[in-house]
Amino acid sequence: MSAKPILFHLQRHLQRSRDGVMSSLEGLSEYDVRRPLVPSGTNLLGLVKHLTGIELGYLGACVGRPSPVTLPWEEDGSVWESADMWATADQSRDYLVGLYRRAWQHSDESLETLSLDAPASVPWWPEEHRETTFGELVVRVVDETAHHAGHCDIVREMIDGRGGGDKGDIGDEEHWTAYVAKVQAAADVFRDASS
Repeated sequence: MSAKPILFHLQRHLQRSRDGVMSSLEGLSEYDVRRPLVPSGTNLLGLVKHLTGIELGYLGACVGRPSPVTLPWEEDGSVWESADMWATADQSRDYLVGLYRRAWQHSDESLETLSLDAPASVPWWPEEHRETTFGELVVRVVDETAHHAGHCDIVREMIDGRGGGDKGDIGDEEHWTAYVAKVQAAADVFRDASS
């Protein structure tokens, strides 16, 4: 298989995960897209911020295509203190989503113009591992975006019970109630054993 179809499939999977991330924000308040719901502080807009930097870094700067936008958390160095994982009060949803969509555009331009074997260098990796290829970085970004799209599904479900994009395809509310009861019953067998 030539590189062109492979690149097409990688880009298609990347876009599917990007769309999943965006879908997780639909219909939620500014509060709900920002609030941390797990002990690590994971929240929806934080994941959008993080993925913005991932795309602009790996599929842009690391292949000689500097970011067309300034990311304040990278410019001031606070990215190294996890500032890319949550939205400050002055960073609106529209602002962060706009940055993410601009990152998509920049990444897609790289996908259209670079070959998978194009050289790349990741300055924040250990020196002995910095030199790589664009293809390696594309796979990494596809993986990371899919990983975080899954986080978005879980966080969204914790907010209002809406599951991932295929939840309705699998079954209705009655199906899911019965399914969860079955899973809980299997876990309950071990409830006393874990104490």
